[in-house]
Amino acid sequence: MDKYDREPLLFVLVHFLWGAFGAIIFGISGSLLLGYLTGIIGSTSELSKLIQTIIFAPLSEEIAKGAFLLYTVNSKKFDNITDGLLYGGVIGLGFGMTENFLYFLTYGDTPLNWIYLVVIRSLFSALMHCISTGTLGAFLALAKFSSKFGKNILPLAGLLTAIFIHFMWNTAVSFSDTYLYGFLFMIFLILFFIFVFRLSVNNEKKIIECELQEESLLGLIPKEHIKILSSHLRFRRGWIDERIRKLYSRFAIRLALNKDLFKKAKDLNKLYYSSEIENNREAVRSLLANNSILYK
Repeated sequence: MDKYDREPLLFVLVHFLWGAFGAIIFGISGSLLLGYLTGIIGSTSELSKLIQTIIFAPLSEEIAKGAFLLYTVNSKKFDNITDGLLYGGVIGLGFGMTENFLYFLTYGDTPLNWIYLVVIRSLFSALMHCISTGTLGAFLALAKFSSKFGKNILPLAGLLTAIFIHFMWNTAVSFSDTYLYGFLFMIFLILFFIFVFRLSVNNEKKIIECELQEESLLGLIPKEHIKILSSHLRFRRGWIDERIRKLYSRFAIRLALNKDLFKKAKDLNKLYYSSEIENNREAVRSLLANNSILYK
């Protein structure tokens, strides 16, 4: 779904592994620690189990999953809401995978119950983790290029929203009377998550069109290439020499997105994006010049 600026696969994998192993260890440990400090651990009462499930688990697990994003957000690879949704979502899927695996080994006393457990946890619980941490990632992306007030408020707002999503799902599925509401809540969240992701990608499309329009006026990008570069048409053959199509598309898109980031950045980050703009601009210029020579 991330059509314009694909993230490095290795970097994505690192986030998945953090969710699958690091966040699981810290999340479960944190939940147990909270239970121990409050005296709930060891209690067999239904209330104690509910508190552990609907309060301590969302709190500790969302902090554990989101902690890695505090490192990621400072990376130059973390540029916008799309990246926040992607990196956060990947962490959540890693967490959901391992948590589900532990559930599959522990619960399900009959084949039918086990199949039911696999379907429900795969389609809903794992996606809940994906959406909750992806939401935190989106808030961190907004905070990255925000004012000082936004930098302080938005991360906390994102964490509280992630905890709330987790809390709502765990609460709904803890009671037989509210199970259906939990499913409806998750279906709404899944659709909303996809909607926000598409909205973010469409915003990138508008940025690319706008910024490349400027480059066209400067004589760098042919005007007829703008609509192609900002859509799926760039994957087709024939609109430019096939030997440079992929590189040209990549550098032109990066040029446009870096120009937008330059306008939002401050201090040393502004210098970085300025350098990236010139590097991408020179790469586009070189590719088009060589292509012209090849045609001649």
